[in-house]
Amino acid sequence: MNNLPNITEILINTFQTLINQFVDFVPKLIGAIVIMAIGVLVAKSVAAIVSRVLKQVGFDRIGDKLNDIDVIRQLQTEIKLSEIVAKVLYYFILLVFITAATETLGIAAITNMVLSLVNFIPKLVAAAIMLQIGVLLADALKKAVISICQTFKVASGKLLGMIVFFFFLIITIISALGQAGINTELLESSFNLLVGGIIFAFAVGYGIASRDVMANILSSFYSKNRFKEGQIIQIEEVKGTIISIDNTSLTLQTGETTTIIPLQALQSQKVQVF
Repeated sequence: MNNLPNITEILINTFQTLINQFVDFVPKLIGAIVIMAIGVLVAKSVAAIVSRVLKQVGFDRIGDKLNDIDVIRQLQTEIKLSEIVAKVLYYFILLVFITAATETLGIAAITNMVLSLVNFIPKLVAAAIMLQIGVLLADALKKAVISICQTFKVASGKLLGMIVFFFFLIITIISALGQAGINTELLESSFNLLVGGIIFAFAVGYGIASRDVMANILSSFYSKNRFKEGQIIQIEEVKGTIISIDNTSLTLQTGETTTIIPLQALQSQKVQVF
C-alpha cells in the first residue's frame, strides 16, 4: 500500500500547473487582443487614407480603361483600382499585426503560416500588376489588328483581333501565375501544344479561304503606280474609265454602269491603256 501514488498530491500538482499556465497565458492573450485591435484600427485608417489619395490623383483612370475592354464589360463588373489597392494594403497590415499577435501567444505554427501569407502578398501584387499591363497590351494589339484588317479590307478582322487578344491574355495569365510562385510548367506545355495545333489549322484554312483577297492585295502594290484615276483602259472585253482604285479592286465607268474588277486581273490578263 505504501507504493501507491498519492492521488491527492498528483491532482494538486496538476491543477497548480494548469493554473500557472493559465496565469501565464492570460497576459499574452490580452496582449494579443490589444495588438489585434490596434492592427485593425491602423489597417482601416491607412486603407481609407490611401483610397482617398488614389482617387484624388486619378488612379482610377487606369481602371476605367480596363472597364472599357469588351471582355471585362461583358462580366458586368466595375474595376476600381483605388479600392483594390486599399483592400490589399488593409489585409497586408492586418496580417503583419496578426504575426505579432501570434508571436506574443507563442504559437509557432500559426506564426509561420501567417508569415508565409505576408511574404506571398508582394508576389500577388506583382502578379496583379503584370496581369493588368498584359490585359491593356492585349486589348491594344486587338484594336491594332482590327484596324489593319479594315485598312486592307481583310475579312474576319474582329475574329483575328479576338484571337490575338486571348492569345496574349493567356500568356499574361501564365506569366502572372509564375510571378506569384505557382508552378506553370504543365500549363505552359499544354498551352504550347494547343496553340501550335490551332495556328496550323487556322493558317491552312484561312490561307485557302483568303488566297484571292491576298492576291488582290499583293497586286495593288504593283498596279497603283501604273494605273490611276481618269485613265481609259480595256481589260479583255471590258472598256471604261478608272474612277477609283482601292486595295483589292478597280472600278471602271462603263457607260451608264460601273464594273468592279479584282486587281489580280491586271496581272493575269491583257490590259490596254488608251
